[in-house]
Amino acid sequence: MADGSRQTGRATGIALFGTVVAAIAIGLLVGVVAVQDIIGRWPSALLMVIIGATAGIMLIRHRQMAYQQHTQEAVMQTSVVGPSASMGLPASDQRFRELLESLPRVAVQGYDSQRRVIYWNEASERLYGFSEQEARGRCLEALLIPDEMADIVVDAHHAWVNHGTQIPASELELKHKSGAPVPVFSHHVMLGERSDNPLMFCIDIDLAGERKVQRELDYMTRFDPLTELPNRQTFETELENMLGECQRHGDTLMVLFLDIDHFTEINDTQGYEMGDLVIRSVASRLQGFQRSQDLLSRFGGDEFVMAMPRLDYESDALSVVERIREDFQRPFQIEGRELLLRLSIGVSLYPENGNDAPELVRNADVAKHRAKQAGRDGYQFFNQEVRDAMLHQHHLAGRLQTLLSEDGGGELFLHFQPQVAARSERIESVEALMRWHAPEGPIPPTDFIKVAERTNLIERLGDWVIRQACRQQAEWHAMGIKGYRIDINISGRQAINSDVFQRLEACVAEYGLTPRDIGIELTENVLIDADVKVRDSLRALHDRGYKIAIDDFGTGYSSMSYLKMLPVTALKIDRSFVIECAQEPKDRAIMEATVFLGHRLGLEVVAEGVENIQQLELLREMRCDLIQGYYFYKPMAAADIQRLLSGGNNPPHRCRCGMGLLLWIGFLVCGLKDMMLTVEAAPRRRLPRVAASFNAQSCSPTLASCLHCRLRWFLERVSRPFRRYPWGIDDRTSQSL
Repeated sequence: MADGSRQTGRATGIALFGTVVAAIAIGLLVGVVAVQDIIGRWPSALLMVIIGATAGIMLIRHRQMAYQQHTQEAVMQTSVVGPSASMGLPASDQRFRELLESLPRVAVQGYDSQRRVIYWNEASERLYGFSEQEARGRCLEALLIPDEMADIVVDAHHAWVNHGTQIPASELELKHKSGAPVPVFSHHVMLGERSDNPLMFCIDIDLAGERKVQRELDYMTRFDPLTELPNRQTFETELENMLGECQRHGDTLMVLFLDIDHFTEINDTQGYEMGDLVIRSVASRLQGFQRSQDLLSRFGGDEFVMAMPRLDYESDALSVVERIREDFQRPFQIEGRELLLRLSIGVSLYPENGNDAPELVRNADVAKHRAKQAGRDGYQFFNQEVRDAMLHQHHLAGRLQTLLSEDGGGELFLHFQPQVAARSERIESVEALMRWHAPEGPIPPTDFIKVAERTNLIERLGDWVIRQACRQQAEWHAMGIKGYRIDINISGRQAINSDVFQRLEACVAEYGLTPRDIGIELTENVLIDADVKVRDSLRALHDRGYKIAIDDFGTGYSSMSYLKMLPVTALKIDRSFVIECAQEPKDRAIMEATVFLGHRLGLEVVAEGVENIQQLELLREMRCDLIQGYYFYKPMAAADIQRLLSGGNNPPHRCRCGMGLLLWIGFLVCGLKDMMLTVEAAPRRRLPRVAASFNAQSCSPTLASCLHCRLRWFLERVSRPFRRYPWGIDDRTSQSL
């Protein structure tokens, strides 16, 4: 009843106050209207606005004060009575108490002026571990506040009660009943601040879940979740600190960059789950080499990095590398399987190879790439020449990409090397070879082709070669030069994408050519690794009349069974067999077997790298079909090939008329018998000079049909038993094609 009387009285007071304020405001407004003519229209309007606004503000403020007093009384009432007594509270107070109790994560505590507990909701029990009976009457600083914060809390409470200095809301770490820390966000409210019994209510929100998530996120940003090793960012930060220590004490440091060889094959063949197990196993084994002061990190994928300070320079570094490699000779036992893993390792040393963490890691990575290029399962120490080579390759890749965007940019060209019939010495076809004439000088194909393959530019480069070859063939046709096929090399990366063959056919059709005008060459390994789709595309090209040659035959993973399945028309014997065929019986045997095998399979056989007459004669004896090499022609620009083909395609051998003509006259005068005696009597040390006369490369076309040239083969056969050097030694030096 008392609560109801208070509410009724409060409502009556509010109504009475509003009536009085309204009456005063109306009286003032009437007065202003009465003197409007005296003070003016605009001043009167301004006064009326001020009077109305003042009356409204007074009414609103009075209602707010009445509501605040009602709320304070309700909170005090709910804090004094227990749960059983709360059933007898007025409806508004009961709803307020239910609101406080319905917030599971919002802990509310009430404290009197001496900071003793007067209210404690269920969320506070769950958060701090104290029941309401245990908490009621106990001081805040003894109940929840850690010892180091007790004095600060007491002083802050006194400042609020005595001086009105509020305690700001903030994140705090309070104390559980068990002594464990409890992270909360705490907001504070003071009721009856200017009364004799001010009450402080603390509203605490549990941050344990948020802190846990924050810790997990922090862990994920600093550590690798698979191996629980530091990630790259954490490793480089700790390495910088370690380098500072090394600098202060004059110590050395080694960085190892380790990469698992052929790891992608494990993922592809045995699944990513097995790949994860392999990564964990490798991390565990590497931790066995980690001293207390060493750092070990997983950079991602199959890459690990170690930093080891205080080593006695390269000797200790080499010892560590060898011990790691020796330990990896032992197979891994994973899920009942035995796996043999190998590492490629790059090593950089402080201070010789860098002064900061990023530079040392980068240089170790460069050395690791060098180890992979050297054949994997090895290690390389960083040196500046290696880095310069990598920078040069990066520079070449950027320039090559720009030139391809500019259709060669005036620096990329095709040269053509003729393929000559072994018997008639007439040009049958030409091979298109890539050349880069940079402003600073020619760049060898061995340099920029490798760069293109590593940077995924090889497909664009291959497409450019196809288009240029088709364009050149179309130009020769327009000039009346026909019947000479241009062979194009297709790289392994291109062949994997079978669309290259569709693009080739489209380009051939675009320039009005036929399959007889363009041929393709693929290496043996590419054909063996080709999938069904690629082989079907090759068969389609073969059926349409395209010539398909196996390039560098005998240097790859040869499989004779593939020769009967692959749609090829020619075999090209690699130049490595041709170079030493005159001196190496094994090379000669391989060549003879290749020619015999090719002919038995109905294939054309081409020999590359022929540089002298002895090689040519051996190939003729083996009945090789086509010859390609410097003995006949070097790779030439399109204009030179055009002049050569338009001149009648005469055999390239020309006799040198000086000595050749003298021998011819001597042959006529002395007769065959006397000539034989002359040859037999000639000192062997002078035979190379005589032989040079038969290297007919520089005479006019009219002398090409002289009897000396026709009798050349016969004279060489007669003199062969007396020779220490091959007749017709080529005075030109061979160059890399």
